[in-house]
Amino acid sequence: MFEEKKYRHEHKYLVSDSEALILKQRLKVLMKTDPHAGPDNTYTVTSLYLDDLYDSCLDDCINGTDPKEKFRIRIYNGSDSKITLECKRKENGKGLKTSAALSRDVTENILRGGVVAPDSTQVPLFNRLACLQRTLGLKPRTIVEYRRTPYIYGPGNVRVTFDSGLAASCDTEKFLAGGYTRRPVMPPGKLLMEVKFDGFLPDFLYDALQLGNLTQTAFSKYYLCRKFNNGRTENERY
Repeated sequence: MFEEKKYRHEHKYLVSDSEALILKQRLKVLMKTDPHAGPDNTYTVTSLYLDDLYDSCLDDCINGTDPKEKFRIRIYNGSDSKITLECKRKENGKGLKTSAALSRDVTENILRGGVVAPDSTQVPLFNRLACLQRTLGLKPRTIVEYRRTPYIYGPGNVRVTFDSGLAASCDTEKFLAGGYTRRPVMPPGKLLMEVKFDGFLPDFLYDALQLGNLTQTAFSKYYLCRKFNNGRTENERY
């Protein structure tokens, strides 16, 4: 029996440092801290985004294509103890994430420009990556790194996160080794707040997130990092 795919609501907001401070003060008494976070309730997310020979994912971001998908490889706190291949699909304002574990050897092969071999023992996402590498030339494009402060609430599977220090690097071959050059790309004094939930957002959390002037945005970390790091401008697309 196949597991039903579950899309989640995903709302994004650019907030100032002062707005984030107010919101965190409210949320810490209403929600739990993430058990995977450190003593300061933060952790570092490092993602390696892949794109094809035609920069299809970048163009989808520019054009607002719906639906759209992005492939990435993700680690936490700079550790290779858990390496995850993820595909993030956005459709009608909702998101669906599928994932599969990657070994360090397979990841290093990808970083060197290698193509993974299809494997009948692997999950479908792994073999889909193998197919896209062969047919569309999917390969590493940019590193996206930021510091995340998460809050969670069980009913509704609610997750509110604040991402700061967003930085990009084109030294993709150093994704696991570290020591790569980083370029800050977030507007000064701004953080990205993401609100994710399944079927509903409890009223008391909705009320706590109101500041009167927050505007939902289609913010894309991948697009911003490609734009200011090693991507193409819209005039250079063709």
